[in-house]
Amino acid sequence: MTALSECEQPLTAPARLWTRDFVLYFGARAVSLLGDAMLPVATALAVGAIYGVSGVGYVLAIYTAPFVLFIPFGGVFADRLGARTMMVGADLIRIFTQTAVAVAFFAGAPPLWLLLSASFLSGTATAMFQPGVNGMVPLVAKDPQHANGTLKIADAATQLGGPVLAGVLMTLTGAGAVYAVDAGTFLLSGLCLALIRLAPAAAGAKARSTVLVDLRRGWLEFRSRSWMWSVILIWVFFGILVFGPYIPLGSRLIGDRLGDAAYGWVMAGLGCGTVLGGLIAIRLRPSRPLAAGGVAIFGFGFMPLTVALEPPLPWLMAGHLVGGMSLAFWSVMWATSVQTQVAPDVLNRVSAYEIAGSVSGIAVGQALVGPVSQVVSPRDLLFVSAGVSFAVCAALLLTSPVRRLRRA
Repeated sequence: MTALSECEQPLTAPARLWTRDFVLYFGARAVSLLGDAMLPVATALAVGAIYGVSGVGYVLAIYTAPFVLFIPFGGVFADRLGARTMMVGADLIRIFTQTAVAVAFFAGAPPLWLLLSASFLSGTATAMFQPGVNGMVPLVAKDPQHANGTLKIADAATQLGGPVLAGVLMTLTGAGAVYAVDAGTFLLSGLCLALIRLAPAAAGAKARSTVLVDLRRGWLEFRSRSWMWSVILIWVFFGILVFGPYIPLGSRLIGDRLGDAAYGWVMAGLGCGTVLGGLIAIRLRPSRPLAAGGVAIFGFGFMPLTVALEPPLPWLMAGHLVGGMSLAFWSVMWATSVQTQVAPDVLNRVSAYEIAGSVSGIAVGQALVGPVSQVVSPRDLLFVSAGVSFAVCAALLLTSPVRRLRRA
């Protein structure tokens, strides 16, 4: 019996995507992603205005560190208590942290210790929340690939609208309103998740064990899948050398050369590409999903390449349109493969390990880009990123377990 059929057995909902449970889950993810897209704007502008670039760095770093450290435990607890339970609990914590920061901004300039404490708690809560994102999809949708493609489109829409909304709120009312709206998104997310009707877990699914035993079981399940750890190992290099450096370097080079408005148009091109990639991923169902995704990810290299080549704005937008399509298609193929190839009772733990590996590479890349850019020009770094991106495509296709993994 495949992992997919095991996930589907408890479900009684019809095969159509937009069931009551999926509508609620889609609503929870959409509002949560909107809040996530708004927050970096408030952090960069509001915290930067008070405590400078170093303050922004501290706030972001103390969010990322507990996320990477605790997410394996989040996977364990999600498998023990249920993904939905952990996600609702994480939303409750983030309602508290974001409300506290909002009140502090409304009252004046919040102390740095409050920002750091809220960031630490929020990062820890996100570590408890994130493993369940993958685990919930097979529980609310009989067609995980269709669901993942639809969720990817929602992600693209929030990435476009979230920063705009945050900028408007910052201009009209200040940072307090952004954090208050962010708290509201977590409230709506928690309510939607709580209203989902999940079938009871099988009686034999809960075995007596300790947290450390569960962590080890999750690691063994992750390690036993050569296609999975091979992708994560490749993705660590991708995060360090491509994804991590691209965001700060791309925004700087485009903004300095063409202005902030041009950067907004480029990001709009990226968002449109992500929507198109999600739509293609809904319709196209390759028998070897990771091989197809590996071919598609070739297009991501055009994002750093076009920025480094400094073409006119339309070519920049076209490069990001292609890059967004490529990354979205790969993301849907990857998420669907994880959800359908891993047994439901360990899915959250395995997801936690693969997320931790992916995020750690990006965090290292973001941390190193500043010092390295003092020695190597940003354009040269982006040329390197483009080359590495194309090499990642080749590495995925040359890795036999990745190339040969068949659709479940």
